[in-house]
Parts: sequence; C-alpha cells; structure tokens
Amino acid sequence: MSKIKKYIPADGLAGLKENFTSDAISGFIVFLLALPLSLGIAKASEFPPLMGLISAIIGGLVVSFFMGSRLTIKGPAAGLIVIVAGAVAEFGQGDAERGWHLALGAMVVAGIIQILFGVLKLGKLADFFPLSAIHGMLAAIGIIIIAKQIPVLLNDNPALAKGQSPLELLAHIPNFIANLDPKASIIGFVSLAIMLGWPYIKNKYIKMIPAPLVVLMFSIPTELFMHFKETEPAYALVKIGHFIDNVNINVSFEGWSKTGIFVKYVIMFALVGTLESLLTVKAIDLLDPFKRKSNANKDLIAVGIGNTLAAVLGGLPMISEVARSSSNVNNGAKTRWANFFHGFFILTFLLVASPVLEMIPNAALAAMLISVGIKLAHPKEFVHTFKIGKEQLAVFVVTIFFTLFEDLLVGIAAGIVLKIIIHLFNGAPLSSIFKSVATVSFTENEYYVKVEKSAIFSNFLGIKSRLEAIPRGLKVTIDLKKAKFIDHSVMESLSHYKHDYESVEGGVVEIIGLEKHASLSDHHLSAKKLR
Repeated sequence: MSKIKKYIPADGLAGLKENFTSDAISGFIVFLLALPLSLGIAKASEFPPLMGLISAIIGGLVVSFFMGSRLTIKGPAAGLIVIVAGAVAEFGQGDAERGWHLALGAMVVAGIIQILFGVLKLGKLADFFPLSAIHGMLAAIGIIIIAKQIPVLLNDNPALAKGQSPLELLAHIPNFIANLDPKASIIGFVSLAIMLGWPYIKNKYIKMIPAPLVVLMFSIPTELFMHFKETEPAYALVKIGHFIDNVNINVSFEGWSKTGIFVKYVIMFALVGTLESLLTVKAIDLLDPFKRKSNANKDLIAVGIGNTLAAVLGGLPMISEVARSSSNVNNGAKTRWANFFHGFFILTFLLVASPVLEMIPNAALAAMLISVGIKLAHPKEFVHTFKIGKEQLAVFVVTIFFTLFEDLLVGIAAGIVLKIIIHLFNGAPLSSIFKSVATVSFTENEYYVKVEKSAIFSNFLGIKSRLEAIPRGLKVTIDLKKAKFIDHSVMESLSHYKHDYESVEGGVVEIIGLEKHASLSDHHLSAKKLR
C-alpha cells in the first residue's frame, strides 16, 4: 500500500501562485506591526527613523529570495538597540550624525562575517551559549530599553538623558517624572496601556488588529487635536524627510582608526545578531504547522547579505525577528512570500503616504518599545528561570548585572564563566568542559549513542555533530548513565532533537540512563547530577 504524502506548500514562484492570498494577507498584517516598530527601533538606536524602514524593506524584498527559513520575518529588532546606540555614541563622541556613519562601517564587516558563518556552516553556533546566559542578556536588553525610553515616553528633553548609563537612567526616573510633558505623557501612557492590555482581549476578530496599529489610530488624531506642531518641542514628533533623497551610500569606514571600538562592535553586531536570528529560526520551526526544518546556515548567509546591503545604505542591522515571525505564523502565512509582501507594503506606504509618518508622536513609539522591554525583562522570566534551577537563576542574574554595569560582551562572558564554575562544582570533569566523549554504534536499524563524563553547553557541539550524522527514520537510543553531569541547555537541546527526529516518519528517539541522576529542580528539563 502506497504511503500518503504529507502536504507541504510549494516554494519559489509556484509557492507565490499557490499561496498568494494567505501570504499577502499575513504580509499586510505584519507590515502594520513592523512599520511603527521599525521607526521606533531606529529612533531609539540614534539612527534616522527612515533607516529602520530601509532595513525592513531590504529584509522583505531582498532577503526573502535567499533565506533558509520559510516563515521568519526579517527586519530591525529591539534586541539590537543597545548595541547600535552604543556604537553611535562611542564612534560619534557627541556627534550622532558622524557616529551613525561610522557605526555603519562596523555593521558592514559584521554582515560579511555573518555570511562567512553561514558558508562555514556555523549555524549551530547558538548551541555553544548557555540558555540562561542568553535569556539573561535579553532581559538586560529589555531593562536598558525601558530605561532609555522612559524620558521619550514623558517627552523630557532627550539631551538630558544622553550619555547616561542604564543604571543612571533608572536612578533619574523620579526626575523624568517630575519634568514630564502633560500632553505627550497622556499619549505615552495610554499607548502603553494599549500595548500591554491588548493580549488580554478575548475577541478573536479584535485581536487580529495589531496593537501598534491601534496605538497609531489613537496617537495621531490625539496629537492633531492637541496641536503638537504648534505647541510641543520639535522632538515630540517623528522626522522622516524625503525618502528618495536619503537613499544613498551612507557608510563610512573611518571608524577603523578607532580599532578597539571598531572590533568590539563588529563582534557584538555579528555575535548577538546571529544568536538572536538562530534562536528565532529554531523557535519558529517549532510553530510551523507543516513541520518544515529551516536551513540555519543558508538563513545566516541571507541575513548577512541583508545586513551588508542595509548598512551600506544607512539602515539598521536586521535579524529574524521573533514577534513579527510569530505573528506571521498566527496569521496563516505559508511561505517566504509573506516576508516579501511585508517589505513590499512598507515600501509602498513610504512612497505614497510618508507625510502620515511625521504625525506620529515619539511618545507613542516609546510606549511600543517599552512594552517590548517589559516582555524581555518580565518578572515571569525570573520565576521561570528559578523553576528550572537555582544555578540557572544565578547565571541569569549575573549576566544581567554585568550587561547593565558594563556591556553585552562582558555580560555574556560573565554568565559563561559562572556556568562553567557551577558545572565543575557539580561534578563535570575538567577534561570534558570543552571536549565531549560520545560514541555511536549501529545494530539492526538502531543507533546507540553513549555519552560519558559530561554533557554540557560548552561540549554539546561535538555530541550534536554525531547526532546529526545519524540517518533519519530509524531508532536512536541516547544513553546518559555514564555522564556525571548533564546541564539544562543540553537537556533542552536533546528534547528539540527528539522532536525534530520524530517528526520524520518512523523516527524514534529514546533517552535512557537518568535513573541514578538527581535533578537540580522539579523542572523536567533541569540539570541532572549523577548521585
């Protein structure tokens, strides 16, 4: 009896023809979400607001043809605001215009490095970093976004907040509140209430309207009624300028003379952008109703191409953005054409209705970004991490602290160092910190993988390479009984491997040998220590 072939949407031009309606509708809804967020992210990054839209357009119209994932949306992301704004400040030394041009040089080099990551098949890079440190980094970014956007929400003079560290900004919140602008603050607080309250609406038809669009529908008429152009400071409204006049070669490589700063930001753009993109691709694959597996290396090459082109023209760095990608899946997108349409609609709006963008109050954009920051640094992230294990919370908090106190690279490094110390304390042999001991044998359609010494984030790439070499559609047994310590990152990675392998017809994965291991918490994917 012949097997029934599972339906998979066509790709390429056949996919455009087959899924035109569903992809165009999803692309339009994502455009409504991406338009204001791209403006806000650019402004918060000290880039001209238009440049956020340039990146989103390139991410849609160009990157769609190269990307290795079907449902992710490419565009500027709040998670990179901290790095971009830091680059502008350090390169510009008080001159934001110059800082923007010099930061673009570092972004071009980072984009080329991302292409090389993909060519060298380093799409598995995300597996090297412990999940608690990655989530700590994202939570720290959320806190920084909130700190930097509170003065904008209240329409305080942005010059007062320039040059202040995140901790200083948080300390000055009472001053910002004392000097708030009543008109802008009304728009800011109502917009924030809309952004935070929208997920709690039960009506499925109302929920189909993106919250940022609702914010614009409220804030633009309100600022017109309050006569912002006549009564508010010049920085109260978004400034766009003429689209065609601003599409130029804006990159400058003069920042190379500041070698230490240049190298630092090349590493941060390439590393953090790559990590966020890879994690999003992995998350969206789990949401894909057709269970398609993305090509992470091909996707990295596509993002690198998009980032290189965007930086040359003056745009922000882009990633596979998780909120827009999740919305894309939920809106019924089936192929890469939804990402293309999202870029197409942004370009069309920019060409025919750009004056509308200059009616948007910056307080409304700040509300959107603060809501993103709250999601990244929500108290439930701390609670969830604690439930996985106390040691995970320690790494999470240390990463946050050093990121706020210094920068992202120091924060991630501190999290990794603490994680390794905890692993050694819990019995992981020093010899296995970076080198895995895993053997693979085959008998009668079954692969047997035996892992010894330890299975931790820093040696998992070796284990993963052996697992990925196993043909699909068979039985795989992973024996961990001789591993003295298995950390949470590996437990979660093995869970993803089991899910992916078993999604192929006939594939079965069994994880054994944990009977004599003690869990470090009640969480089913917590770290395991041999008794």
